[in-house]
Amino acid sequence: MIRIWAKVIKKNKILRQFMLEKTESMDYSNFYGYLREICENLDIPTPVLIKTHLFNYAKYNTVRFRADDFVEKIDFDKLELENAFL
Repeated sequence: MIRIWAKVIKKNKILRQFMLEKTESMDYSNFYGYLREICENLDIPTPVLIKTHLFNYAKYNTVRFRADDFVEKIDFDKLELENAFL
């Protein structure tokens, strides 16, 4: 089961949040698809996903995307994804 809690944060306050829940087991090759679905539900652009982001999520159960990770201009400080199935 997959549960990813996504938070859009600006000035240390959560502006929007979304919980992605899937019954399948975690497959890191599909992580970009999970990220895209989260961003569509939050109505924000999808950030660039690099290997370091995957390693951080796998090792620390969290990953943060800052303004530099987005191609488009964003109006928040960061997007944070956290494994909510601990």
